[in-house]
Amino acid sequence: MTDWSPWFRFLVAVFATWRLARLVAREDGPFEIIVKLRMRAADGFVGQLMDCPYCLSLWLAAPFACVLADTAAAWVAAWLAISGGASFIENLLER
Repeated sequence: MTDWSPWFRFLVAVFATWRLARLVAREDGPFEIIVKLRMRAADGFVGQLMDCPYCLSLWLAAPFACVLADTAAAWVAAWLAISGGASFIENLLER
């Protein structure tokens, strides 16, 4: 692993979560891959999830939190903080 500080790792996790959530929920993706996935998912759970960057950020933040946390309580805190940070960025951009 790199010599990144814990705060820098957290910021990278927040921005990566936001970027992935934004890509899946709001963009077409390269070669319209995301559009095709969205059409296949249709109106099911995954399809609805793919329309909401805030919802997606909860799911996408979970693996990042696993990397950052060393206890169950720290995982929950990191998970919610990463998702919250990604949602904050999305909210700023939607204004």
